[in-house]
Amino acid sequence: MPDESSTIEAKIATLEAEMARTQKNKATNYHLGTLKAKIAKLKSELLNGPGGKSAGSKDAGRGFEVTKSGDTRIGLVGFPSVGKSTLLTSLTGTRSEAAAYEFTTLTCIPGTMKYKGARIQVLDLPGIIEGAAGGRGRGRQVIGTARTCNLILIVLDAGKPVTHKKIIEAELFGFGIRINQTPPNVKIVIKTSGGVGYQEAVPQTRGMNADVARLICKEYKISCAELILREDITSDQFIDVIEGNRSYIPVLYVMNKIDAITIEELDILDQMPNYVPISSQHKWGLDELMEEIWERCNMIRIYTKPQGQTPDYDEPVILHDKNPSIEEFCNRLHRGIMETFNYAWVWGKSAKHQPQRCGKEHILEDEDIVQIVKRVA
Repeated sequence: MPDESSTIEAKIATLEAEMARTQKNKATNYHLGTLKAKIAKLKSELLNGPGGKSAGSKDAGRGFEVTKSGDTRIGLVGFPSVGKSTLLTSLTGTRSEAAAYEFTTLTCIPGTMKYKGARIQVLDLPGIIEGAAGGRGRGRQVIGTARTCNLILIVLDAGKPVTHKKIIEAELFGFGIRINQTPPNVKIVIKTSGGVGYQEAVPQTRGMNADVARLICKEYKISCAELILREDITSDQFIDVIEGNRSYIPVLYVMNKIDAITIEELDILDQMPNYVPISSQHKWGLDELMEEIWERCNMIRIYTKPQGQTPDYDEPVILHDKNPSIEEFCNRLHRGIMETFNYAWVWGKSAKHQPQRCGKEHILEDEDIVQIVKRVA
């Protein structure tokens, strides 16, 4: 008899085939919404087991056990033998076995690089293969670890077909990773009675409407809720909100081994968004890559200044938010600081004059200098 996983996979294949046969227009939105919701639920069961419990082996869906360290974490994801191990060595100095055959790296190799005062942990993950999200080639562990990263570098061989990019994107998508997206601005308030209410704050032009929303809710056994759509979304994005377990992670496409292609081929690759051309073996383009990593991780440096002393420029406090407040800065230093916080002196771009006395709500900018003044007991 077929096992449960095979049965679920067969159901998914049947539904996907039906989707492929269905013409996409306004009249079929309702039916397509049903199919998408059913497929999403089945894929969730395949990955996590019925009711969200771990399915299959105890490692299913879990990442490699790697202690998170540094100010941010990035993961190297790609097919076998695209140069991830060489790139890790070039960036961090950490030796990861590299050879001209597939599956050299069989576990997760961590390294740390320092850039602009930030300590960035780099994970060299084993090469993934098509079907990774379903568990092939330890794929669930690889992608499970990728979900813990602040940034994913999809490393591609410049001499291989660009279809490799699409395959890796599909594997990450299948494991709940949404590449270079932000969470949809949708609010779902579960109620105890009253049915499913539906509001559109903006017109929906991508297939969503009250009928489709209620149908998807019915598939997920949501009978009473208030739905508020504050941006124009697809039914897939609405399902993502209901599932509630998606990871929205920035991605850079690192096109490696550019030393093996022509200038004309490189010009074609230049049309790809979010991409950086490098040669990890010859260390070409690594400065540009590190600058892109810095920008995509939204890192800013804040220098501390103890009273009566010069600022500490060697060990900045690294914050990730685009608009971090002094309160967030204090909590990054120590959770107990705010208990005795009085005000702060701030020097730098965010200060109107040098220094400026500021409260906890003041928004900091890159390379500001902050001195904390505590309340007198």
